[in-house]
Amino acid sequence: MVAALGVDYRGLSYWHDSVASAGDALERRPGLDGDADADVVIVGGGLTGLWTAWYLSEREPGARILVIEKEIAGFGASGRNGGWCSALFPRSTASLAKAHGRDAALAMRRAMIETVSEVGRAAARARVDCDYVRAGTVVYARSAVQERAARAEVEEAAAFGVDPLEWWGTDRAPAADAVGGVYDPNCARLHPAKLVRGLARALEARGVRIAEGTAATRVDPGRVTTDRGTVTCDRVVIAVEGYGAALPQTHRRILPLYSLMIATEPLPTAFWDEAGIPHGRTFSDYRHLIVYGQRTADDRFAFGGRGARYHFGSAIRPGYDRVERVFTHLRRTLGELFPAIGDARVTHRWGGPLGVPRDWHAAVRYDPATRVGWAGGYVGDGLSTTNLAGRTLADLLTGADTELTRLPWVGHRSPDWEVEPLRFLGANAGLVAMTAADAEERATGRASLVARAMAPLVGH
Repeated sequence: MVAALGVDYRGLSYWHDSVASAGDALERRPGLDGDADADVVIVGGGLTGLWTAWYLSEREPGARILVIEKEIAGFGASGRNGGWCSALFPRSTASLAKAHGRDAALAMRRAMIETVSEVGRAAARARVDCDYVRAGTVVYARSAVQERAARAEVEEAAAFGVDPLEWWGTDRAPAADAVGGVYDPNCARLHPAKLVRGLARALEARGVRIAEGTAATRVDPGRVTTDRGTVTCDRVVIAVEGYGAALPQTHRRILPLYSLMIATEPLPTAFWDEAGIPHGRTFSDYRHLIVYGQRTADDRFAFGGRGARYHFGSAIRPGYDRVERVFTHLRRTLGELFPAIGDARVTHRWGGPLGVPRDWHAAVRYDPATRVGWAGGYVGDGLSTTNLAGRTLADLLTGADTELTRLPWVGHRSPDWEVEPLRFLGANAGLVAMTAADAEERATGRASLVARAMAPLVGH
């Protein structure tokens, strides 16, 4: 289906293609047709914005809520991600404890763990079938140095006493060359486009208006300016994640970093049994240049990772979604992890930007004076974090004092990113450093000094 203005929304990802095959036409909803007014305007039709609208509509059933989206609901990272609904947070527990204190760090961890369950419950309440199955995630250790890192992570988790990590031997973590792995039960596999598209329909049934094909160009207290009219309102939420680089207010607050994915053709049940990956299980390994994967509901691999460079001036363009060098790397890496896939065909290749704050610390903010809220900076850990952000924003927007509004990410403000060309040089140097760290560990058999130097800059 080719939508308005020649945008092929079906071609955005395997996830979009599959929902289109199931009957979602991926057509744009009507946009604004001039000036308007609302009680709450949410800029961004991804999961942060839609979850905020969902929980706010429960707290204020009569509120006039308007969601403004430049493309279609789920166009960005919310519809293209790896499908991990996990308890991961961009900053480690130790880093959170150092910044906010142990009790606050543990409260954040408990909230993230509970959110994995809440996403499944909320999707069921909204009658959205998003292939949610909770079978945990396993992170493979494929060398002695990775095993030491894995066991240290298990020990650290035990010391904090919240995340129930387990060391698994090769009988339970049988990837190629693996010496074992760490299992975390707090992760579910889901289909992100089914979730975000279904949630949008459920919101419309509640009376929430979603105006698509409408680009916000400026956000001010009580006013959102778009290319199709100006909306006056009582409260505003900015929920655009990596696309915040395009708004004047958030241009240097967030850096759009690309992550790319591939999907294979469906694989036989015998393969999955040999690989030890049941439905609902996600997986990764302990390399520094991140990879992530899942077994989809129709028995494909959906597998992604970093490796695409940051573009000067925080530019976001459709052509950046596809980098053949990275796709080749992903297919080769998948074959190294699971050689039994043989020459299985890659059917889909895609990518998109995620949002990275300067200190890798996701945050939720609301200023009662300006009545403007914001959430984001998930660094790729957003599929569950967006739900927690939506619940928290709903509390903040209604003036409630709750356990959620007292979490340590509420009110946190990251430093702005440097001006160009420093931003370009620093971001891409970090990418080179992670690649070099993996090569260093393969060559020396010891924990990377490069990675140790980078750790404070990436939330560890």
